[in-house]
Amino acid sequence: MNLYTAPDPENIERLNAEPVNARRNRQPLYAARKKVFPKRAEGRFRQFKWIVMLITLGIYYLAPWIRWDRGPYAPDQAILVDLSSRRFFFFFIEIWPQEFYYVAGLLVMAGFGLFLVTSAVGRAWCGYACPQTVWVDLFLVVERAIEGDRNARMKLDAGPWSFDKIKKRVVKHTTWIVIGVATGGAWIFYFADAPNLASLLFTGQAPAVAYATVAILTATTYVLGGLMREQVCTYMCPWPRIQGAMLDENSLVVTYNDWRGEARSRHAKKAQTNGTAVGDCVDCNACVAVCPMGIDIRDGQQMECITCALCIDACDGVMDKLGKPRGLIAYATLSEYASNMALATDNGRTHVQPARVRNADGTFVEAIRHFNWRIIFRPRVVFYAVVWSLIGIAMLVHLALRDRLELNVVHDRNPQYVLESNGSIRNGYTLRILNMVPQPKQVQVSLSGLEGATMRIPEFGKEDARSFTVDAQPDVATSLKVFVTRKQTGGAVNDFLFIIEDADHSNRATYRAAFNAPGDVK
Repeated sequence: MNLYTAPDPENIERLNAEPVNARRNRQPLYAARKKVFPKRAEGRFRQFKWIVMLITLGIYYLAPWIRWDRGPYAPDQAILVDLSSRRFFFFFIEIWPQEFYYVAGLLVMAGFGLFLVTSAVGRAWCGYACPQTVWVDLFLVVERAIEGDRNARMKLDAGPWSFDKIKKRVVKHTTWIVIGVATGGAWIFYFADAPNLASLLFTGQAPAVAYATVAILTATTYVLGGLMREQVCTYMCPWPRIQGAMLDENSLVVTYNDWRGEARSRHAKKAQTNGTAVGDCVDCNACVAVCPMGIDIRDGQQMECITCALCIDACDGVMDKLGKPRGLIAYATLSEYASNMALATDNGRTHVQPARVRNADGTFVEAIRHFNWRIIFRPRVVFYAVVWSLIGIAMLVHLALRDRLELNVVHDRNPQYVLESNGSIRNGYTLRILNMVPQPKQVQVSLSGLEGATMRIPEFGKEDARSFTVDAQPDVATSLKVFVTRKQTGGAVNDFLFIIEDADHSNRATYRAAFNAPGDVK
């Protein structure tokens, strides 16, 4: 029997890496944390993570400084949560408190988006874009730059305290704290004009709540990103426990393909000489050394795995050195893995037999299943995508068609009506006209219905009319006291409409009000 042979695996570097968070090593009750010293990985997934980290951190730190001209009556910060005026600005979009349903819609979209991503590509959010992952990556960059890569950090940690060790630790933790301060500072800039608030912060004149917020976020960033790291994902985050309901047999997850890796051996040539069948895994522990979660992906699917795919990069590098095809560790679906495993083990009757999955020349047999991107577009994923898209389209349409004028009317409660000397009946109302456009507008206030009735606005004089033109200030509610008068006619309560409309007739709002008369109120 001809077995596939490869360049001598004896030359592959063996790493002394222990999967400290593997299931077989996990303590049933509380145990002190074992430090994880991930080795720097190189490869396509590591490069993609660099890109994602630069984009996400760039957006977070720089977004508050982007300017957007909204005219003289509105702030020029592109993204701003203006708590003083209770508004949210996002470039050309302005959200008012009564429009909070947009925020609710965004949260629903975020939920379905997370379901969509998880169903299609597993925990890609956790591995690439989660803030915890991004900041841990940033902190590891600092740690490697100051203390060196994995072996140097392990040696430093195990060694006695010296001036060099103290110096490196002080520089590292100081840099982490500076990053935490920058993180907290960037966060508060979203809630006030960034240049002005930055000036107040550095001169000690900012509000106390600003300093408190920066302090809290500095502490949480430093502790979660620098000290706890993988413990946050394992013990604090609920998503690893929820993701099981989102995954199915066709979801992409990082998988060790033991159907081609087993039986693993560090002495493949000797084993082949002795007639022992071995797989592609040379047990170099490269996948364990680069894992930021401290697990061994060869143990199978684990809750701690965030599918960052760094183990794929590490293993692909080893396969390249051995002249073997990549993919011993790869993104794969459970159905694909199960099919290949059944072939390698004769449907579970034997251990993995390399000869069952390889031809004599070392290539894979035709029966081996490989990933097909079309499997992503299955009904479940399409359903999530359609729901997510419909919510987004509905919000955009409603946003484009929404009125920028609002009217609220409160009837006087005491008295509910007044009998005048000429026999007329007068009702009092308070009108609140909300101009939601960042520029002044002339708004016409008029009555509809209630024949023979007129209204008077005391601040405009003693003139009675069916309509008045009011100056509505930008982005504020204009309050008006209005008296509606009508000859006494008797009968039941009469309904009518207050109508407001801007000069160019682009926005209009109505409010149905009641006109009370003797005999109507009980």
